[in-house]
Amino acid sequence: MTATIKIQLVDDHPLVRDGLRARLEAMPQFQVVAEAGGAAEALEQAAQIDIDLVLMDINMRDTNGIEATAQFRAAFPRIAVLILSMHDKLEYVSQAIRAGARGYVLKDAPGKDIVVAIETVMSGGIYYSAALARQLAQPQLPDMQLTTREQEVLRHLARGESNKQIARALDLSVRTVETHRLNIKRKLGIEGQAELIRFAVQHG
Repeated sequence: MTATIKIQLVDDHPLVRDGLRARLEAMPQFQVVAEAGGAAEALEQAAQIDIDLVLMDINMRDTNGIEATAQFRAAFPRIAVLILSMHDKLEYVSQAIRAGARGYVLKDAPGKDIVVAIETVMSGGIYYSAALARQLAQPQLPDMQLTTREQEVLRHLARGESNKQIARALDLSVRTVETHRLNIKRKLGIEGQAELIRFAVQHG
């Protein structure tokens, strides 16, 4: 990668930003062009400064980093957002990716991970810290846990069964199965039936 990557740091802890700046600017391909302690300040800077990538924390004083990521993607779709957080819950990861983040790096990951993550994202890829990638590779449900019955319904959906078939298998009414489907979609932030079936096949 020959072109300099212009980076904005968004974290409400100045010491964290100082450490990141020192680490990144030791690499000739990176240039930290802006720092912000919150989402509003970051968005204002992005409107005035040429930025390629934002390193975004999740916990901040005003808007959290996931909401800020969605705002960035809406206002500045050209700018890539990479989450840098201490939170290792897959719920946060999935929310960040849905908001438009191109990757998720844990703050306690090795320093080289940030370098690799930035270069991967700027090359068009998506990056997760190794610890998160291992979790994502395991079939599991998000941390916003479904009930045992909802998990059973999800597994039957993954087999391509209809509401009537599921109701018969679980000794439930069709209306109850439909209610479980609605609750699953609500908890997972899923809208369409096709997306629900896809999720069921992947995780059920």
